[in-house]
Amino acid sequence: MKLVWLRTDLRALDNTALNQALNGNDPVVALYIATPGQWHSHTKSRKQADLIYRRLFELQKELAALNVPLLYAEVDTYDDSITVLEDCLAEFGVKDLFFNYEYEMNERRRDEFIEGCLKTKSIRVHAFHDKCMYPPGTVLNKQNDYFKVFTPFKKSWLSRFQTPSVIQPSPASYRDLSSEQTSWLLSSASCFSYPRESSDDWTVNYRDIEHKLDVFCDGKLRDYHKKRDFPAVDGISRLSPYLAIGALSVRQCLARAGSFPKENLSDGAEVWISELIWREFYQHLMVFREDLCTGKDFHAWGKRIIWQYSPGHLKKWQSGETGYPIIDAAMRQLNQTGWMHNRLRMIVASFLIKDLHINWRAGETYFMEKLIDGDFPSNNGGWQWCASTGCDGQPYFRIFNPVSQSKKFDAEGLFIKRWIPELAHVPAQYIHEPWRWKGATNLSYPSPIVDHGEERKVTLELYRVAKDTCQ
Repeated sequence: MKLVWLRTDLRALDNTALNQALNGNDPVVALYIATPGQWHSHTKSRKQADLIYRRLFELQKELAALNVPLLYAEVDTYDDSITVLEDCLAEFGVKDLFFNYEYEMNERRRDEFIEGCLKTKSIRVHAFHDKCMYPPGTVLNKQNDYFKVFTPFKKSWLSRFQTPSVIQPSPASYRDLSSEQTSWLLSSASCFSYPRESSDDWTVNYRDIEHKLDVFCDGKLRDYHKKRDFPAVDGISRLSPYLAIGALSVRQCLARAGSFPKENLSDGAEVWISELIWREFYQHLMVFREDLCTGKDFHAWGKRIIWQYSPGHLKKWQSGETGYPIIDAAMRQLNQTGWMHNRLRMIVASFLIKDLHINWRAGETYFMEKLIDGDFPSNNGGWQWCASTGCDGQPYFRIFNPVSQSKKFDAEGLFIKRWIPELAHVPAQYIHEPWRWKGATNLSYPSPIVDHGEERKVTLELYRVAKDTCQ
């Protein structure tokens, strides 16, 4: 008997660990271990928890077609995983454990500990790099070190890229389970104590997910580079939640995006692939800079920034009551749906950090609490990029103006009016700055909580001092 331990790879198709376990004539079982205490410490979104919960039951059907029963167990933290694994291995007479690596600090330490424990018990452990197209440590610079800037990483990544094949699994040998073993099966009656919020707006059926990928690649992908920054336009893939929980692999995305060499790609496909490479860049970074998982700035001078924490301002940012329509519309979208358009993520992050001077870690945590596509490496990388303290971060003097960003990317205010109905009747020329409209006194909408021009000056000084004192 072989056991596949599923984590952030909730798919039957194109799953390296599962496919390797299915090779041969032995029966196979799969196991998912929920860790609510660990998730709480990692501030996992309730919507993402619900997406995982719903996906597990769909995955159970997909695995059943391969003669692979899906087992379920729940322990508090990663440290407790070894106990339930040992019990499961003994119950099913397993001699071979298969899983795909994860790259964050706690996850890597868990895997290293479990590999060591099981090898002493003569359990063969087969671990694979499946989360990225290329494993961390295989895309290095000329000094055989990790890249600290994205563009050369991307160039090196592309130099070795070939369009991948998607792994098609074959069924395992069938074996009936004993009555004791059936108690391990995934069941809605004894599953998931972690709090959940509805994710019903997101399908968990694999055929539907694959259809979403097909529709995007056959249609919107060609103009992706033109439309991806406009939140009122349906120009993006919206596949990030499935990549985050592993219901979809990066190989599947790359295989559908187009054929290489680069000359054969549309401009839109080239830009979308670049976004997928950004994801890989941040995944690799977690391995080489483990301290990023503990809240450290990538650049040492970041710890010198004197943050001006205001609980009131943080609360208004979180609830979408800053008085800047594009900020508030984006935050309301996040709070209501668990998702936010990528351009808006950069705008609201810049506002929190460089207009309100609040530590980027507060925003990073809030996003993980809310995002259905929460992924620690990408979230951390994105926040540190906006804070200018991260790997290949934007220059600290580049500060998004919320009004000009609003005018540029939501010119007619369509996105704003969708999420801020109290501004529905504001004339188009004032929708980005409603406080300038003569009818503003009758609006049930707040005035700006800060003046962007003044706060920009404060930020430039705070960052100048931080960098100067670190030299």
